[in-house]
Amino acid sequence: MSSGERPALRLVPAPAAEPSAPVHSAAPAQNTAPVLGAVELVPGRVRAALLDLSGTVLWQAEATYPHGTADPGEIDAALASAVRFPSPPAGVGIAAAGLVDAPAGVIIEVNEVPALHGYPVADVVTRLVGVPVHVEHRARVQVLGDRWFGPGRGRTTFASVSTGEVLGVGILYDGEVLAPPGGRSGAHMTVAASGLPCTCGARGCWKTVATTSWLRAEAERRGLAARSVRELAGDPLLDEYAGNIALGLVNIQQLFAPGLFILHGEASEGGEAFRARIEHRLREDSSWATGSEPPQVLVNTGPADDIVLLGGAGLVLSRH
Repeated sequence: MSSGERPALRLVPAPAAEPSAPVHSAAPAQNTAPVLGAVELVPGRVRAALLDLSGTVLWQAEATYPHGTADPGEIDAALASAVRFPSPPAGVGIAAAGLVDAPAGVIIEVNEVPALHGYPVADVVTRLVGVPVHVEHRARVQVLGDRWFGPGRGRTTFASVSTGEVLGVGILYDGEVLAPPGGRSGAHMTVAASGLPCTCGARGCWKTVATTSWLRAEAERRGLAARSVRELAGDPLLDEYAGNIALGLVNIQQLFAPGLFILHGEASEGGEAFRARIEHRLREDSSWATGSEPPQVLVNTGPADDIVLLGGAGLVLSRH
């Protein structure tokens, strides 16, 4: 089945989760069509879903765990609560935060969660579900969501970008997701050699100037009452923030020339001026490249988390 033949995407929201309990939506109606499992594991939260081949979310669940836990048992319990699928999926795709060893199915490290250092997430979910399980970094899973079900359908090369509290880029290049062993999502590329300290221990990482935490801190430093992208519309600080996001994307454009950049998350709150500022900077810094597609920036206005669940389903499709 080619990507162009897939029906339009429709997302069914799950009910909001209580802080310490899993939340499950109604079980899907019985049918013989295969369903795909998706799991997102990030600091403090696990989400799971069943999707059909069109990308429609049939069922969702969510569970929480202590954000900075050092006890792997608390991660085990959250996963066990979330992945109680009402029907067995053909496979499960896991979008994991941090540094991931995808072939081994292990999360190598997540700076904020000691219990996830060396965590064998594929083995844990396989024991719980009993179907093939695939693991990849969250940003790389996201690009598969765009490839199979989003604006990247029909393209062989493009980049999918998370903005907001979480920053990362997944790249589809010539039909394959770029996923070198030990590679990261781009958030820790150095954009200022003597810049701000980062959670990874280095200085001047892209995430230190291109995430919501920087925006809030800088707004406070300047004495601004506004603290969000939406509230700062029209303020020069928002223009600077767009330029900071473009810093990392310029490096990616110059290295891989993906042409299309699909932005998710906080960027949707900035409006057309915010999107255009990022695109202008990308085109300005790659105007010399006459042999490549001029970069274009699209902003996905849907919930940022939905594309990750779609990517989990896409990860299963990509491995079968």
